[in-house]
Amino acid sequence: MAKHNPYSDLPEVEPFTVTSADIADGETLSANQASAFFQVPGGKDLSPQLAWSGAPEGTKSYCVTVLDPDAPTGSGFWHWAVANLPATVDELPEGAGGSADGMGPADSDASLPEGAFELKNDAGYAGFVGAAPPQGHGPHRYIVTVHAVDVERLDIGPDASPALLGFNLFFHTLGRAQLTGYFEIP
Repeated sequence: MAKHNPYSDLPEVEPFTVTSADIADGETLSANQASAFFQVPGGKDLSPQLAWSGAPEGTKSYCVTVLDPDAPTGSGFWHWAVANLPATVDELPEGAGGSADGMGPADSDASLPEGAFELKNDAGYAGFVGAAPPQGHGPHRYIVTVHAVDVERLDIGPDASPALLGFNLFFHTLGRAQLTGYFEIP
């Protein structure tokens, strides 16, 4: 049975393209995108390099999210949420997201363009936390989504939750680009 994509319940929007030097769609994540914070051997909590193109006309900003919908929480697990990336931005380098273990930037927004910010992930800090599914739980999906947004800034602050970001995106998303990586701890 195919696993449900939580984004399939949202209104139809125009697709565009996201690519990554660090994540191959449908393939296993590397140790760089696994979690040092949760003590995954070799984990580094480095946010993936992302590049996108072909966003719909009228795009005024972008948001980036990484969600594990397979986490045994009843609501998934947010690994990364970046809001209010300017429309002139079409790429983020590996490690642009902050990390709790010091391997990412000390200031979680240091590598992001001016005006953009990270929200707290479900590990409790603003930045990227890598993959760390429970041992023996099977492969988890890590859905990386770039949202093309119809306003320059969503009316949320860095203290908002990723779920609140998602709620705001429901009303302002013009297009969505996705890729999915997998990770498991046998």
